[in-house]
Amino acid sequence: MNSKEKRIGFVGVGRMGANMARNLKDKGYSISCVNDIKKDAASSLAEELGCSHAQTLAQVTALSDIIFTVVTNDAAMESIFFGADDNLFQDSADTLFINCATLSPAMHVSLESGARKNGSTTLEGCMASSITQAREGTLYLMIGGKQEVFESVKDLLDDLSINLRFVGEAGRAAQVKALVNMVMNINTAGLAEGLGIGDALGLDLEMLCEIFSQTGANSRVLETDAEDMIGRDHECYFSAEHAAKDSGIAIAVAEEAGIRVPLAKATLAQYEKMVAAGLGDLDKSGVAELTFKGRGAGN
Repeated sequence: MNSKEKRIGFVGVGRMGANMARNLKDKGYSISCVNDIKKDAASSLAEELGCSHAQTLAQVTALSDIIFTVVTNDAAMESIFFGADDNLFQDSADTLFINCATLSPAMHVSLESGARKNGSTTLEGCMASSITQAREGTLYLMIGGKQEVFESVKDLLDDLSINLRFVGEAGRAAQVKALVNMVMNINTAGLAEGLGIGDALGLDLEMLCEIFSQTGANSRVLETDAEDMIGRDHECYFSAEHAAKDSGIAIAVAEEAGIRVPLAKATLAQYEKMVAAGLGDLDKSGVAELTFKGRGAGN
């Protein structure tokens, strides 16, 4: 069966989930229902998309053949799948769950085991992109789980992504995503320090960025965050709070493998400092508020 013939539900319709749903709706998919702990957001999106606002998780499952979950962390996943009174695994035989949050690898393994016991299936749909890409269907997706399950919905995943990579069994995509975000966060914190020093020295920061771009200091973060760091425009695409969470996941993965990661730990400390200062809702570029002389959080 073509994926466009299946009913698709969403649990978690914040900036990423809502825009993924909008993209699929535009491409002719049947969005059956949405659900979110923030009921006003779910109600508004349901009205926009012309679908049901599922009041319970069990209702999402009843109305859907495929369910995307885009929630915050392991605790949220534990709640929506294993909650005692209401959960997505209720009467979930033949349902496919595609889980897109950045979670610990162990959580994805647990979800696959739980799904198997309930006659359902799961995939990791780890995203290395942001809000604009979710809306446009140009996400970079790393998929983990059973190869045959991946192949069965590859058409759907292709319509969400510009680049699609099957990584391996459950938990493997989460490992890769943790490393992606760990390196990105380190690069972001390093760029903020370099620009902060350049600013303190009175250097032309546009000139400095141009030189960075032509040397070993170049990075994707330079393209996406440098201007925002200089201009103090920290509109959130990937929050400092999420950066802290994801760095923590990567550190746990490293420690389990017996690898020391002092740079990742130093970066985590910076993002934790942002959260403690009430700046956790800023974009990760807001780490520059800790490194530029004269900015409040850095003093």
